[in-house]
Amino acid sequence: VQLQASGGGLVQAGGSLRLSCAASGRTARNYGMGWFRQVPGAEREFVAAFSRSGGLTSYADSVKGRFAISRDLAKNTVYLQMNMLKFEDTAVYYCAASDGAGLGSTWSQYDYWGQGTQVTVSS
Repeated sequence: VQLQASGGGLVQAGGSLRLSCAASGRTARNYGMGWFRQVPGAEREFVAAFSRSGGLTSYADSVKGRFAISRDLAKNTVYLQMNMLKFEDTAVYYCAASDGAGLGSTWSQYDYWGQGTQVTVSS
């Protein structure tokens, strides 16, 4: 599967962005999906995940209540709605797909990665 992330940009603190991850090659239904983020000099950090079954989601504590992961099977796309953005949310965001059941919170549990999209939150 190929993944294409988009939707990043510059936003003021308190604002919102919606990231999209379009899957091609195989339907997103066949994968557990996740979002990670990374800042220079740091490891890739888990943000949110969606189970392959579609029934379960998981979030990092730092984004709970502010971010929401969802998917649209008709569009073969996974979304990350980000609300109440904070300066510390600034990072390159990556979407990923897992051949497993999904909900993994470590980068090594994912098999396919999209290119990153930059999110910058100004304080």
